[in-house]
Amino acid sequence: MKSRTPSTAPAQVGYGVRALDLHAHLFEVTLTVAQPAADQVVSLPVWIPGSYLVREFAKHLQGLQARQGNKPVAISQIDKCSWQIHTQAGKALALKYQVYAFDSSVRTAWLDSQRGFFNGTSLCLRVHGQEDRPHQLTLTDDDLPKDWLAATALSAQRVTKRGFGDYLAANYDELVDSPVELGPFWRGEFVAADIPHQFIVSGASASFDCARLLADTQAICEAEISFWHGSQPQQAPQRHYLFMLNAVQDGYGGLEHRNSTALICKRADLPRLGQAGTGEPSDGYTTLLGLISHEYFHTWNVKRLRPAEFVRYDYGQENYTELLWFFEGFTSYFDDLLLRRAKRIDTTHYLKLLAKTINQVLQTPGRQVQSVAQSSRDAWVKYYRQDENTANATVSYYTKGSLVALCLDLSLRHGGKTSLDAVMRALWQRCQGGPMTQDDLLAVLTDLSGQSYAAQLQQWVHGTADLPLKKLLKQHGVRYDEEPVPRPDQLGMKVHEQQGIRIKSVLRGSAAEQAGFAAGDEWLGVATGQGKSSQRWRLNKLDDLATYLGSDTHCRALIARDQRLLTLSLSLPDTVRNVKLGVTDPKQVDTWLDGKSPA
Repeated sequence: MKSRTPSTAPAQVGYGVRALDLHAHLFEVTLTVAQPAADQVVSLPVWIPGSYLVREFAKHLQGLQARQGNKPVAISQIDKCSWQIHTQAGKALALKYQVYAFDSSVRTAWLDSQRGFFNGTSLCLRVHGQEDRPHQLTLTDDDLPKDWLAATALSAQRVTKRGFGDYLAANYDELVDSPVELGPFWRGEFVAADIPHQFIVSGASASFDCARLLADTQAICEAEISFWHGSQPQQAPQRHYLFMLNAVQDGYGGLEHRNSTALICKRADLPRLGQAGTGEPSDGYTTLLGLISHEYFHTWNVKRLRPAEFVRYDYGQENYTELLWFFEGFTSYFDDLLLRRAKRIDTTHYLKLLAKTINQVLQTPGRQVQSVAQSSRDAWVKYYRQDENTANATVSYYTKGSLVALCLDLSLRHGGKTSLDAVMRALWQRCQGGPMTQDDLLAVLTDLSGQSYAAQLQQWVHGTADLPLKKLLKQHGVRYDEEPVPRPDQLGMKVHEQQGIRIKSVLRGSAAEQAGFAAGDEWLGVATGQGKSSQRWRLNKLDDLATYLGSDTHCRALIARDQRLLTLSLSLPDTVRNVKLGVTDPKQVDTWLDGKSPA
């Protein structure tokens, strides 16, 4: 994208970032404050917006020093992430420190001989009292390989062709909401609704089909801009956008930002040369396109239209909201739906993805324990800190939230007056692309449908009863079948299979729990039959169980727990079923999936 100079005042706070040591994974940061306060306080965020967990980024900061002119300035640490610099007011201050960067996720910072990446929340100390002033970021290429490039969604001021130089943010929030990618990455561009978009990919192999990725992403972006703004795409809030994708051996994830997103995918999931036009995309590539769709939808839904509690982020502690079921869940509903509208997948593929989500929720016992509103508030201590009991005690505000959106959409359409598409657009207008509450959603639902949805939200969002999925889907031409799952899947356990079977978790009320299995057990073998017909088998993989049991529904399981050998009596149920969806009325299904008005 072209450099442009925004109409903001000169930066009073500046950050110089350079790769100090690639092999030691150290960034060096020089922070200059033109007019510090007396005893200036600085701090590093403890979390990054969009990822609701206190991550203690300050643990990687080291060697903090301060100077005013040629004189060193004393520093006192206030708490785990804050420091008081004993400054004279109004005299230019320079801080210098290093940050260890060896987390390859989208949430923190990374630096090695192949690639660099950072979020401002990991590197940029916040200067208290000056957060709303312009902030400058200077990226230097000192001692970096000559093929390294730099990319960020910040406004370029004076930069080289390789992207190094000065960037400007209107304030601290914009600075830390604009991650930076460094390295010899691939770069491509496209335009969607007259908005320039840039896509960079790090770690791709020679088989990467970059043209296909650009074309598919462009179609997704155009579909989403049309979703929100219809025939007035010029009203889209972003003036430019940057996709930043890191392709790795094994990984997946994304984090939304106001004008960009950071993504991770498996290298094998990238589109490959020669595969275009051969039919439906692979499951891995579809997953990547769904991630792209999800994070781009956040450009509207959470980065601008956002919980009222997030009007101003508090970077020093948890920021609670009960609305993640809306902002993550509804985004999860529309991400795959918009792949269908962008013609990246067909109806059969979409219903397969929807069935997968339904099965994930129905096979989570925690859905009967925790509401999605509670799940949203508990994200700080539960969703991002999963353990062997997570599935039994919690429900995902992503998956169940997406099904709440589905139920609302189908209920609205059955009423014949409106749809969830129209509700989302009306919310955008009502809240002026800014903070919203559940009451705003209820008001829009009433305005557009002519009836109150308070009872439905109370039951679906704040309750733990199962959603009326079967009824609503059938009303819209979707066949809802329930089929028995394979025998090993009926056990109700998750395992790690490598040189044997290790139990990772046991689902509440399952056959495995009733037999006495526990997380951490090693399943060694099974015994079947009685007397002379008794057989004993070593078990290496869970799928082997069906071979050894045949038509039997009972066996004795030999396990090792804390070096003790135990025998458990295991009976297999035949009631565990998966949902499978199909089309009974193509016209009804197309009206829904194409986003046509139900009226």
